[in-house]
Amino acid sequence: MKIRIADKADIDQLIRMRWDFTMEYDIDGKLKNEKYSDFYHECKEFLLNAIRSGNWSIWIAEEDGKIVSNIYIELIYKVPRPGRVTKPFAYMTNVYTKPEYRGQGIGSKLISNINEWAYEQKYEFIIVWPSDEGVSFYSKNGYKHCKEPMENMF
Repeated sequence: MKIRIADKADIDQLIRMRWDFTMEYDIDGKLKNEKYSDFYHECKEFLLNAIRSGNWSIWIAEEDGKIVSNIYIELIYKVPRPGRVTKPFAYMTNVYTKPEYRGQGIGSKLISNINEWAYEQKYEFIIVWPSDEGVSFYSKNGYKHCKEPMENMF
């Protein structure tokens, strides 16, 4: 199993994984009429821009050239403040492992690599909004609940 940051050559597989992830959790079938081709073009543009920007790091686990798990990290830059060096924090999202590879520790290996990378880069923290099912996964990988953020729903 190889763990690395994705590049442009991985985009087609990443698009398919995002599609599969979304469809797997579409329990009530609201998305059954969505067209993959429409999604493909939107997601490809997003991924090209994300990779080019340097604000996103898409971590993948691959086996024989096939991506089996991914975690997206976006860096959030804060306004500088006098008296301290301002480093970004990391937002973790789109954590997904293909069903046939779950329960093998692959996601934990990805998170371990990400935690080490974030520590080396001196990022302030990593934040994730887990699903109810994901809480135990993040907990066993060192994540703790923090105060809830506030939001304004439009």
